Amino acid sequence: ASEGILGWPGPKSHSTEQLKNGALSSLSSASANITWAIVPSAAQDGQALQPNTEHSASELILVEDEMTDTEDNEEEDLGVMDDQRSVILHLISQLKLGMDLTRVVLPTFILEKRSLLEMYANFMAHPDLFLSIAAGATPEERIICFVEYYLTAFHEGRKGAVAKKPYNPIIGETFHCSWDVPKDKVKAFRTNGASTVSKDPAKEFGQDQSTCYKLRFVAEQVSHHPPVSCFYCECKEKKMCVNAHVWTKSKFMGMSIGVSMVGEGVLYLMEHEEEYVFTLPSAYARSILTIPWVELGGKVNINCARTGYSATVTFHTKPFYGGKVHRVTAEVKHNPTNTIVCKAQGEWNGTLEFTYSNGETKVIDTSKLPVIRKKIRPIAKQGPLESRHLWQHVTNSLKEGNIDAATEHKHRLEERQRAEERQRVALTTPWKPKYFAKEGDGWLYLNPLWKT
Repeated sequence: ASEGILGWPGPKSHSTEQLKNGALSSLSSASANITWAIVPSAAQDGQALQPNTEHSASELILVEDEMTDTEDNEEEDLGVMDDQRSVILHLISQLKLGMDLTRVVLPTFILEKRSLLEMYANFMAHPDLFLSIAAGATPEERIICFVEYYLTAFHEGRKGAVAKKPYNPIIGETFHCSWDVPKDKVKAFRTNGASTVSKDPAKEFGQDQSTCYKLRFVAEQVSHHPPVSCFYCECKEKKMCVNAHVWTKSKFMGMSIGVSMVGEGVLYLMEHEEEYVFTLPSAYARSILTIPWVELGGKVNINCARTGYSATVTFHTKPFYGGKVHRVTAEVKHNPTNTIVCKAQGEWNGTLEFTYSNGETKVIDTSKLPVIRKKIRPIAKQGPLESRHLWQHVTNSLKEGNIDAATEHKHRLEERQRAEERQRVALTTPWKPKYFAKEGDGWLYLNPLWKT
């Protein structure tokens, strides 16, 4: 269900990335209707997992079990097949303009082979830029670094040109990963230009721990209605962390589908006692009958109350006639003096040009930024509710091109989630998330860095 998408807490980029990942992702209402389910192995498909046993077990995520991720996340850039087009046409014939798509079941062939929770993790594909935020010497440098990171965070999530939708996470689903970030890649603001081109990609991997910062990430689906995703990411050595909660609302717009991201993220820099609150862009899946593609749109805000700096990032949708696609502009402002200290323009999945108040400029080509691969535990060592373990049969069927089998495995997950939901309603026992707790309108990680 499109609503269920959460944006990544990293800079705002996470939400965009998700979009990139496929605006359709929000669409998958079918998944959204899942409460939670476990698919430990084909042999056990018939057994439902008792929620309380899995949920209360204190889970130990061993970092030493994590291995560099080998999934390429590439999606085939094929157009819609004729038989698939008839399915989509039939679906469209039953929709009205502006209709909420949360409960509309979408066909399995538009699914991307990963969960929305994992998509959020891909906002951190450039963890060196993220960690460099804390290295800024002044509040002005730090917010400019945040904007640079934010603008580069969306492109990695959307690998193929075709819009596909990630799996709608099931309630209780979690995703864990980490990054080893070479310390020599994390640079203060003014010298950062050197890190935008990798001299020797071979050195990116296999770094020993003492020369690397450790960045950890956890995401969890905390609510079914509305579908809310949360994620939390921290680096203890740099004394920084980000906490975000997001849900998506999608609506039908004729030949496209719009997905708005509701919620926000907060980046905490403990060393400087600064908090940066950011929002996420909307995403659109265009040309849904031919070759669907994803566009980001809308204005997002980044604000630090303590320092008086704020930034506005605008994702421009392509006008009907002419104009460029994927265009983005940004402005960083010191509010007490009403001064613009930095401007940026370009494409979020292409080249970005930054101009600073002292006249200096800098260009970042997102397509040439080195990607540091995340580390994740093999499926055999994951718990039953972790994304790759939970969806493994759907993923394997999609990889084999067996859409019927993928649909059947997905249906079982959804049915089990509905049964669990009915059971909870009957027993009036609300779902209790494992890693996050509701606070006001938002959700907070239970053991954030600032508490320890």
